Amino acid sequence: MNIKKKLTLGFGFLFLIIFVLAVFCSNYIGKLSQEAGNILKDNYNSLVYSKNMISSLDDMRTAISSGLLNPAGNKKLSDYDSKLFDEARTVFENNLRAENANITEIHEKEYVDTLNNDYGLYSNLCLRIKAGSGSPSLYFNEFQPAYEKLEHTINNITDINMQAIERKSRMTEHDSARTIGYMAVFGAFCLMLACVYFWYFPFHISNSMSYLSNRMKELLKKTGIALDTNTDDESSVILQAINLLENKLDTKTKSPAKK
Repeated sequence: MNIKKKLTLGFGFLFLIIFVLAVFCSNYIGKLSQEAGNILKDNYNSLVYSKNMISSLDDMRTAISSGLLNPAGNKKLSDYDSKLFDEARTVFENNLRAENANITEIHEKEYVDTLNNDYGLYSNLCLRIKAGSGSPSLYFNEFQPAYEKLEHTINNITDINMQAIERKSRMTEHDSARTIGYMAVFGAFCLMLACVYFWYFPFHISNSMSYLSNRMKELLKKTGIALDTNTDDESSVILQAINLLENKLDTKTKSPAKK
């Protein structure tokens, strides 16, 4: 194998080590980031749905309260309150459907089922009051307790997902520490391999050149040619030796012609 191939293989091997290390680290970091994002995405969505349901539930109560507890005695909702109620009801039901399709934690389904049943009763009660068939006693005896029950159930769903986020965050931190450990071990192995290679490859090339340089010096001594050089560069020594041998051969070739 010539020196060019050795150098090509040598630098190719170092490039391969760097490339493998970069791919390994990038793969682990990307995988960890993706897993963390996927794990927390569903829980984050549930928190958003719960927040929207609480907000729309408050708007529904505000609209119903303004009509039912109207000092003027008008039990029907005004156009503004009716519109506020309808919009809040739409928002609540949209987020409730989204939460039904996003159940990921233990016991979350139980709370969502309870929320579905309680909301059905609460919605019917709201429609009765909206139609003008309610009374202040109905508000305090049925409407307000139904509202508080719904709010409590939504808060339970929020708590479950908050606890899940905290638990999964700890798991992600643990996985991150383990991944960093793997990367450190693999990086140390690659570094050790590169250090061994940095020592062996120049040593191997230098030995080959030194052997060739010494052989050329011995050959020059046998032929009676003095090599005057102060350099440690083996390639320079070899080049000078070749030039001296070439000059001597030219001299021998021209000598018979002069005779």
